[in-house]
Amino acid sequence: MVDLTGTNDVPKNFTAVAMGLFDGLHYGHRTVIRYAIDIAEQNPGTDPAVFTFDTASVTSKGAGGVECILSRDMKFELIEALGVRYIYSPDFMNFKDLTGEEFVELVICDKLAAKFVICGEDFRFGKGAECGVKELDRLCRKQGVKLYVVPPVRENRGERISSTMIRELIRDGKIETANMLLGSQFTLKLPVAYGKQLGRTIDFPTINQYLPKRQVTPKYGVYASKTEVCGRIYKSVTNIGVKPTVGSDAPLAETYIIGYSGEELYGETAKVSLIAFIRPEIKFDGMDELKRQIAEDTAAVMAIPESKYLYTRCRCSSDNM
Repeated sequence: MVDLTGTNDVPKNFTAVAMGLFDGLHYGHRTVIRYAIDIAEQNPGTDPAVFTFDTASVTSKGAGGVECILSRDMKFELIEALGVRYIYSPDFMNFKDLTGEEFVELVICDKLAAKFVICGEDFRFGKGAECGVKELDRLCRKQGVKLYVVPPVRENRGERISSTMIRELIRDGKIETANMLLGSQFTLKLPVAYGKQLGRTIDFPTINQYLPKRQVTPKYGVYASKTEVCGRIYKSVTNIGVKPTVGSDAPLAETYIIGYSGEELYGETAKVSLIAFIRPEIKFDGMDELKRQIAEDTAAVMAIPESKYLYTRCRCSSDNM
């Protein structure tokens, strides 16, 4: 996948551009992107592309901005895996004052060479989000660009899948449902930080990953997880929280990687995917009690069926994937 962000490069061919924040890359988002891929395949000389603002730069959805479900790296990784050829993900602040007409001309036409544009019904653009799909259709027609508007995807109870819904599920510890609606497992891809190195003294060495600001924080507690390090995937036990027994100065993910005996991972990047909530975070009276609980948590993780570690398909309406 070619990243056009921060460059003067433009696509070599015309493009079918999926447009949206895609902050969770959930089923609804993936449907829009797959429409773009299908349209590109049906039109020779056209490549699939994605326009998506850098989530961390968006401030229009509240004073605190948007809480990230995915890091930028994970967002790009998943979009590339779908089969997208080009991505353009600029800083929102550099574009927020463009009029709708300027946005279509400068971004859709000049930068992305779009022949087709694909978006959801709720797509907004232009200064103050003044324009919607009706205005987008009119402005695209003026430029000879065809617009496709994708209807919302709904989960099996009929509720529209949204990033807001998924954030709430993650905050509530309902990680299995969140994963089902995401279409992939909620994953933290973060550097391994130095800790107090107390885990190794009780035979359960762990890695520590501090949660970035504006990262949606899962409910504090212990999760069954899987961790990818050094090209291998291991079952693992992850505590999200502030480590009340030994203390932490900020929320983090502390993970015991079951069966890992390789080199120390400080400074390396590890991908930790949460699979199921095991129990709330607890403060223990001492390290011996903590050691016994980690052993119990490890046994609980190992007892989880292998199928739980695989991707669970969502039964969604408008699901043609």
